[in-house]
Amino acid sequence: MNISCDWIREYVEVDWSNTTLGERLTYAGLELEETITIGQSLDGVVVGEVVTCIQHPNADRLRVCTVNIGEEADLQIVCGAPNVAAGQRVPVALVGTTLWVPDRDDPQQRVALKLKKAKLRGEASEGMICAEDELGLSDDHAGIMVLAEDAPIGMSFPAYLQSIGRPYQDTVLDLNVTPNRPDATCHIGVARDVAALSGQHVHLPAVTLPREVSPTEAGIEITIDDAAGCHRYVGLVVRGVTIKPSPAWMQARLRAIGLRPRNNIVDVTNYVMHECGQPLHAFDLDQLEGGQIVVRSTTEPTTFKTLDSKERELPPNTLMICDAAHPVAIAGVMGGEHSEVTDQTTNVLIESAWFEPTRIRKTAKQLGLSTDASYRFERSIDPTLQRWAAARAAALMVATGGGQIAPGCLDVVATPFTHSTTTLRPSRIERVLGVGIGRNTIVRLLGALGFVLAEDGEDRWTVTIPAYRPDVTREIDVIEEVARLYGFDHIPEPEHVVVPRSNVASSPDYRTGLAATLVGRGLTEIVCNSMVRSETADAFNTPAFGSAGDRVDTLNPISREMASLRPSLAPGMLQVAAHNIHNGRPDIQLFEFGRAYFRGQRSDAPVSGYIEEERLGLLLSGRVTRQTWNQSANAFDIYDAKGLAVDVMRNMGVSYVESIQPQPEHGAQYRITWHTPEGYWLGTALEVAPATRGAFDIDVPVFYIELRVDLQADRAATRYEPISRFPQVVRDIAVTVSRAQAVGPMLAAIRASGGPLLRNVDVFDVYEGDRIGADLKSVAFSLSFGADRTLVDDEVDRAVSETVTSLSTLFGAILRA
Repeated sequence: MNISCDWIREYVEVDWSNTTLGERLTYAGLELEETITIGQSLDGVVVGEVVTCIQHPNADRLRVCTVNIGEEADLQIVCGAPNVAAGQRVPVALVGTTLWVPDRDDPQQRVALKLKKAKLRGEASEGMICAEDELGLSDDHAGIMVLAEDAPIGMSFPAYLQSIGRPYQDTVLDLNVTPNRPDATCHIGVARDVAALSGQHVHLPAVTLPREVSPTEAGIEITIDDAAGCHRYVGLVVRGVTIKPSPAWMQARLRAIGLRPRNNIVDVTNYVMHECGQPLHAFDLDQLEGGQIVVRSTTEPTTFKTLDSKERELPPNTLMICDAAHPVAIAGVMGGEHSEVTDQTTNVLIESAWFEPTRIRKTAKQLGLSTDASYRFERSIDPTLQRWAAARAAALMVATGGGQIAPGCLDVVATPFTHSTTTLRPSRIERVLGVGIGRNTIVRLLGALGFVLAEDGEDRWTVTIPAYRPDVTREIDVIEEVARLYGFDHIPEPEHVVVPRSNVASSPDYRTGLAATLVGRGLTEIVCNSMVRSETADAFNTPAFGSAGDRVDTLNPISREMASLRPSLAPGMLQVAAHNIHNGRPDIQLFEFGRAYFRGQRSDAPVSGYIEEERLGLLLSGRVTRQTWNQSANAFDIYDAKGLAVDVMRNMGVSYVESIQPQPEHGAQYRITWHTPEGYWLGTALEVAPATRGAFDIDVPVFYIELRVDLQADRAATRYEPISRFPQVVRDIAVTVSRAQAVGPMLAAIRASGGPLLRNVDVFDVYEGDRIGADLKSVAFSLSFGADRTLVDDEVDRAVSETVTSLSTLFGAILRA
């Protein structure tokens, strides 16, 4: 939001520098993003009078002028402007002055020009008679700037501009206005904060409010058919206006904040909107059929041509401004081409209304059309300001274009406004802020913002909240206003902080333990957007990625990239993987916690017809280990993905049933799926199909896992045992078995027969060779025994003997000597 410092000073007298002004507003919550300097220094430019003007003897397009600047001797200046003439008062740049003038090759850029004495086609020139664009006052270069006949000769030109109320240099503050501060979207709103911060008062322009009259006297009939969309509509007519450029001072104000002047009527509506925050619209009254205004909503898709000459498709329930025959404007967003003000307009209807913010926001989003008006309406404007703004605009239109204001206005109120109130306790302010603020200071700060305080007991005020502060509803909101205006930097930091003696409960969030485990394994957590393109949602809305229903679309998407909710975490993770691969980071291990969304029925659904599932997505790509001098590089494969998934499910404490689909299907190559014993889908590990990853420009294998994490079981607390202070006994045995015999069952048999003394068993060697037979293999096991005492050889021997007997009986194993 661009705020002119000079404009602000029209409403509040403050002696701060522009830098200090920006800093103080930042401390008060209106963050300064950028300071912009508008205009140039005009030191060295004075008011002069053209005494004589004759044709240049050597150039058809040049004139030789004698110029009086209030000094003893007149200056001779060669001028090429077609409108220069004797008797004119003009701005004269003296020798030595530096002006920033438009570049000849690119008029949008300015270059420095330092004036020197020169000869132009043989005639001396001692300065320059300036055009407005050369002074940075406008883009006009049709001729020199001609001043009023009474402009004092020799007067400093900046002083002259100041005397006629025309700004020539300004500082603009680009403020970051948060959505909860609609009052700060205009200069008067910001001036209130400045007044509160500086202890000054806001001086508003004097406006005579029009009285309410009948439609006949007002010259227009107004009807509100959609009271939910339009709470109030004020119409005021100005007749006999002349359409022409707005005054220079108004154009300067608008240019300073980034607006392009058009004509006096349109400029007035923009000026008043940026002055007080009330969007206005000017209709050509003679183009309104039947002299009527009807506020209603569309009931079916409608085509409408807006002021920018574009045909727009309007959805049903779009709030419209209509005349007796057809729509003339999209309420709160943009007017129509049919009723716009043109050079032939003589009678103007000023619209000043209050539209429901949610309706305007929805319309602007649906049409992809954001305007200065919709920006303010969708944040909620002051519902009591409509008549004041219309009267202010009407007075400015008459001042700039002549004409006459109708004897009164129509003020149609469909939904009356009632001021909100709350209580405020001085003692509560001190408890919350930790500092005592005097009652007089509190009253002054809040009073400067328009809050009205009435004592309601020894330690209580009843606070009436101003209509332009819809964000303030509770006592704590009012306390926040006191804090930001008093200054957070003035609130001392306490020397001591009270720490509660109660133990802090550990977080029940299931993510904490899983995230710590995954990070410990080398994975990196990411967070992706839950909204995707509709085509992307369709591509991943398949059984391979755990789909449980139809696609969920957003009703009012910000863009095509955010049209649907994700049915899987895979799209976002693949996009992150692609970004890393393309930037030289091909070895990737990622995980994300998030939700997947579907349409369907389920008893635990938060909203009927919609399903949300808590998911964990994991993605592996590239190398598990890198190549070194003593080992080869190993790439991730489906077994790494399966192992990781199984570890996570064990960590979750769930039971599962596994199934395998080796054939390519639904974007997956080789897929392993897990279900709970009750048949609920629990998770999937798969290799992403080339066509699927190709859509993300990934040309290397990618393995993906997606698991439900809202089905985890209640796990027993982790138990720890101290390290035994007694020594363990280690025995190694080797047995020969058939080469076809799996080792896993043998390990299970050893654990079962080893008894309570067996602490651990490992395989440390497998041998196959001619020395033991072509169909045999030797498997060597290391067995560790221990107890909370010192073991003796006999009991270890018995345990080993029972183990060998078990292996012999179950697997035909023969103990090797």
